[in-house]
Amino acid sequence: MNRMNLPKLPHRAAVLGLLGVLALTGAAGCSSAADSAPRTTADSAPRTAEARTSAPPSATGSASASASASATDVGWVQLMTPMNQQAVKLLTLAAERADEPRLRAFAVRLRADQEAELDRLRPLLTRMGLPLTDVHAGHDMPGMVTERDLTAARAAEGPAFDRLVLAGIRDHLRQSAQVSRSEITAGGRADARELARALVTARETFLAELARLPGAERALG
Repeated sequence: MNRMNLPKLPHRAAVLGLLGVLALTGAAGCSSAADSAPRTTADSAPRTAEARTSAPPSATGSASASASASATDVGWVQLMTPMNQQAVKLLTLAAERADEPRLRAFAVRLRADQEAELDRLRPLLTRMGLPLTDVHAGHDMPGMVTERDLTAARAAEGPAFDRLVLAGIRDHLRQSAQVSRSEITAGGRADARELARALVTARETFLAELARLPGAERALG
């Protein structure tokens, strides 16, 4: 998982820019993962009114809209959006199947928060003139809930299921907070940095709460 083998993505330069920042803080790159199905950034939650009414930008409009965005801005929003989408899928399973009632309640609240963030991330993609497609589909990113993770969770039951959820969500919250801190320090757009700050604050709160859940200390070490 922790290799800097970047696939040829539509916005590869943007991803390189973000991962270059992350490399300085010890974060990892992405590698190919054949188990992940293609996704779009509209998966897992309804599109906002802004996203529904916005027409696809023309090539000229796209260049103009993203002119003020740095490579870090582009890489951050294109990574954070699918990270949230995949986390929502695992949280949906946890809300329905977690053995521990407090974990089920936690999953419900965190899922609502992740979906609310998606309602801000997707319009940001549109304002930046970026497509709503997931440029990381099929790649195993640090902190990303993969299709393999979801398959394993569906097959698990009871405390074993809870342990998978706790570990997966902990990794998601930690890595997405780290990526967002890099956006705060290196991003070029004020609206992206503002959203990144909100995401970091939310993740710090949820990480502290997750650590207090029953079984978390044993599951996470």
